[in-house]
Order: sequence, then C-alpha cells, then structure tokens
Amino acid sequence: MDSPSPLLLDLWREVGRHAALGESAPRLLKLLRPHLPVEALVLVHLLPENQSVEVLLHQERDALAQQAEPLRFAESQYASLKRWCARREVSRGLPSPLIGLDLGAVEREMLAAPLHSGDNPTGVVLWVAPVRKHFTQAEQKLAATLLDTFGAALDNHIRLKEMEHLKEAAEADRQSLLARLGREALEDEIVGSSKGLKPVMQRVAMVASSDASVLILGETGAGKEVVARAIHTRSARAAGPFIRVNCGAISPELIDSELFGHEKGSFTGAVSQRRGWFERADGGTLFLDEVAELPASAQVRLLRVLQDGRFHRVGGEKEIQVDVRIVAATHRDMASMVQHRQFREDLWYRIAVFPIILPPLRERQDDIPELALHFARRASRRLGLPPCEPTAADIGLLRSYPWPGNVREMSSVLERAAILGQGERLAIAAALGLDTGAVRVPVATAAATSGVGSLDEAMREHIQAALAQTRGRVSGEQGAALLLKVNANTLRAKMRKLKIQPKSFKRVS
Repeated sequence: MDSPSPLLLDLWREVGRHAALGESAPRLLKLLRPHLPVEALVLVHLLPENQSVEVLLHQERDALAQQAEPLRFAESQYASLKRWCARREVSRGLPSPLIGLDLGAVEREMLAAPLHSGDNPTGVVLWVAPVRKHFTQAEQKLAATLLDTFGAALDNHIRLKEMEHLKEAAEADRQSLLARLGREALEDEIVGSSKGLKPVMQRVAMVASSDASVLILGETGAGKEVVARAIHTRSARAAGPFIRVNCGAISPELIDSELFGHEKGSFTGAVSQRRGWFERADGGTLFLDEVAELPASAQVRLLRVLQDGRFHRVGGEKEIQVDVRIVAATHRDMASMVQHRQFREDLWYRIAVFPIILPPLRERQDDIPELALHFARRASRRLGLPPCEPTAADIGLLRSYPWPGNVREMSSVLERAAILGQGERLAIAAALGLDTGAVRVPVATAAATSGVGSLDEAMREHIQAALAQTRGRVSGEQGAALLLKVNANTLRAKMRKLKIQPKSFKRVS
C-alpha cells in the first residue's frame, strides 16, 4: 500500500486540530499552494431540509471574503445537484446548479468536488486558480485524493457550530430557569427549607440518593420544579442532564416524537433525525411536569420505557437503551383519576414509588417573610430599582392574603409592588388590589366576593365564542387562532386543557 503523501499528512494534521474553518482555512491554503495553483478555497454546505446551500468559507489568499447569501433551489435543481454529488468526481468549473452563487470567480478556472459524510452528501469544495492559471490533469488527480480531508474539515466545522448553538441555548435556558426560580445560581438554598418546607426537604434527602421514581403533588405555582431540581442536584446524577417536559403542552400527535425522538423521513416534516427527551436525559433526570395530562396512548408507551429503559425512535428499528430517573409532578388528584380510569393504574404505581406532597403557600405562613424579602430583592435587581424591603405592615398584608397562585403569584405581586412603589417603597396594598386610591389589579379573591368566575372559565367562554364565530375552525385565515391573536398550536393546547371540542361548533350558524 502506498504511504500517504506529505501534503495529505500535513492536511490531516491541520484538520485534526478541530478548529473552525475561519481559523484553519489560511493554513490549509498555505499547505495547498506548493502543490496546486490555488488562490481561493471555497466550502459550500448543503442544506437538504430547505433545498438550499450556504457558503461556509470563501478564503482569498490571506483574507476571508464576504460570504454569499444562501441559495435556494427548485426541487429539480436540487435533485440535479445531488446527482452531481453522487458521482464523487472532481470536475472543472462550477457545477451548473451552483452558478447562482456570487463567488467573484467567473473569470478564473476552478476545480469542484462533492464532499460526503458516509453516504450522505454534505457539501462542495472549490479550488480556485489565479487569473490565467490552469489546473493540469495531474493536479486534478491530486485534488481527488484530498476529498476525505476536506470532508472531515467541513464535518468538524458543522459540529463545532452545533456545539456553539447548544451551548448558547443551554445558557439561555439556564438564565431563564434562574429567573423563573428567582435565584442567582442553581445551588442557592431553597427559600423556606428550614421552616415550612422542612418536611418536604427531609423527604427529598431520603430519596435523592436512590434511583426511585418520585411523584411531586402540589398546587400550581407551589414550586414543584424547584423540588424536582433539588432531588436531581442532591443525587449521584447531579453532573448529568436535568430535562423538564411539560406534558400538558405537547400535542397528542407529537408526543411520541418529543419523548422518544424520530428518524429522518418517518413522517411528513421529519427532515432530519431527532433525539427525544429520554435520550437527552440519559444519565440524568427527566422531569415530567403535569404528567396527569398525558393521553392514554402515551401512558402505555411511557410505561414500557419505565419498565426496562428501552424504546424505539418513531420510524426507527434500532432499540435504544437509556438510564434515566423519572421525577413527575401534577396538581391533579391522581388517585381519583386512577379510580375513574382517567390514568393508568400500573403507570401510577411506577411513577408514585415515593410521593412528596408540596404544601400550598397559605399553609406555610412562616415562609412568607423570607419569601417576600427574597422576591423583593430579586425584583429590584431585575428592574434596576433601589432595593426596598417589606415592612411589618407589608408582611401583615401578605400573611392575610390566601395565595391561590402560591409562590409564583407571590413573585408577581412583589414585582408589581416594586414597580408601583417606583423604587421608594413596596406598594403591597396596591399590588394586591387593596388600595382604593390606586388602579385595582384583579386578584383571585375577587371571584369569591363578586361572583366573577375563575380565569379558566372566562378563558373557556372566550375561546368558545371565537370558535362559534369561526364555525369550529382553529387555524388559517378564517380560524379562531387568528381572531384571538395566538399561535394555533398554543390555542389547541389550551383547548385540550379546558376540554373544548372544536367539532361541536362546526354547525353553529
């Protein structure tokens, strides 16, 4: 077997550094020039999901040229480009489907070759000669030996970009989570852990070190996610991922894909392979929030995964094994749901190995002063206002309020109080709607005193009125979603929660 040429070894060493293209391209070009008359190096990335290409790199000598705009093809043009790629040949001149790219190299000769990852075409490499220079047949043959090297360089760049996007998304999720939890760091001590939440934290300490499934029961806004994360961070899986899934927000037709992932082409719109939540949580914890909202069909498939940790992606044949701990949560009375066959009894036993009941805020009166101080400080930081602490009178008002929205509502009230106080004080009375001299803010206690229905009832009536007007149509130009100025999928999720059937409005005149 012939030993690799010095050029090939040098190129592989450079590619093996796993640097971004903008960093490695000048060095690649410098290595090529003693062997090929190359003035510019261009790498084009194929985007099959929308039948287009983008120029990832256009290196002109020592300068990185401005990249051309992505070029989108008609279906027949993209098919022609794929056929050209399938030949795996080095050709002279720009392939006809790519002529629309503005590369500024019309007057110069070039060699073009497809790049592959396995059997899949991923891009095109272009070696551009200086003006009035030409490639010989020997140089064209040499270029053919370099395709694997440049294919690896393109793959490295794509993976680096994906990692950057994932890192940015993870940091955005982290900041969003910290804002939602009202913390500066995930390791912060939970407010109330030494008082009203002490029994809860004792149970967290008991179960955290095991892999037992946990079911957290508590009202909406009581802090179920905070407790779920406390279980994760105190477990041996703390270094692994913590993945939160809101089961009530996933449409029934997408549940399998979301939980278990799908293979490319498994259904309309599946343009690439996708890992589901179970795969992403491998080695960590999967938090199934509002687990009681899962439809019966999804409950069956979830049970199978919990039994042996194995599943198939949608449209896949390969069995996938994962090691995932389940922490579930709900505000519903699941014992009653099981009794009325609205939730599978066998699944209930699987997820409720160790139940933790999270008390509502109205039963945690001792936590209110500490929570109020915590949320007041957080509000001042977020709003850029001078710090204001609640007074004894403020604490008295907060203690007298029933907190139907629990800790989440209290967070909103303290932020509203900071805004209304304009950095001089916390306008607690006004924020609770108790200050007759201020604009009253609707609070949940108004329903009990004025006969006004709950928010869900008001929302149900509003959505039903829209559906009646659109004769049951949800999406489209004549749909209720447009009328209500919300996303159609958001509206469908809300309709499922409120048990509104659009078909019952189709005959309304």
